[in-house]
Formats: sequence, structure tokens, C-alpha cells
Amino acid sequence: MTTIYSRRLADGTYVEELPDGTTRPSVGESDWARVDAMTDEEIHAAALSDPDAQPLTEADLKRMKRLPQTRVIRRALHLTQEEFALRYHIPVGTLRDWEQGRFEPDQTAKAYLHVIAGDPEGISRLLQAGPRRTHS
Repeated sequence: MTTIYSRRLADGTYVEELPDGTTRPSVGESDWARVDAMTDEEIHAAALSDPDAQPLTEADLKRMKRLPQTRVIRRALHLTQEEFALRYHIPVGTLRDWEQGRFEPDQTAKAYLHVIAGDPEGISRLLQAGPRRTHS
């Protein structure tokens, strides 16, 4: 089974994100202009009326396993664990421990992951450039 995600771009158009990371214009049967014109209450009522799209219950949420943030970021960048670890100077064993839930990143590591998620290419460039030297 292939999962295709749909997302709204800054310009208001919708695209489908394919498994290989490419996007295409959304061609679904949804009338997005109509949805955009609805209030939050109307959208909620419409969702509740769809038997295939019922909200999750507390029992559902307890059954579900939350993906570690590290894995979500790495997968969004389409990198293997080894590639991510090398690019962002994180020991691969540490990365695996975080992703498998054996250990949780500390606050500093969480902040670093947040920065990576915000500008992955910029952080990669900075790390490739190496430390700056100051002249005394």
C-alpha cells in the first residue's frame, strides 16, 4: 500500500506528496474552495458525519505508538540513519537509541533537532564549513 500525503502550500493550492518526495497538483474530488469557505464548526460537523473519518477516542490514542521526533525529521529529509548521523554530526548509535525509544534526547539535543528541522540545508552547510577561527 502506498501512502500519499496532501498538503496546502503557502499560496493556498493543494499538492500531493508522493513517496519519492516529489509533488503533484492535488486531483482529488474535494472542493477545496468550499472547504476554505466553511467555519471550523462546519468542518467539524462534516467530519463527524463521515462514518469513515471518526475522531480518535482516548482508547485509540493509548493504542497508538508515537514516532520519535528524530525519526520524523530524518524521514522527511529522505535520509538513512547513517546519512543523517554523518550530515548532522550525531553518533549513529545515539540516533538509533533515540529512534527506537531506548533513550530520549536531552533538551540541548531536542533544540538541535528543532534547528535541523527548521533549516536542514543551512545547518548542513554550516557543519561542512567547519569551525570558524578567530584571529588573535
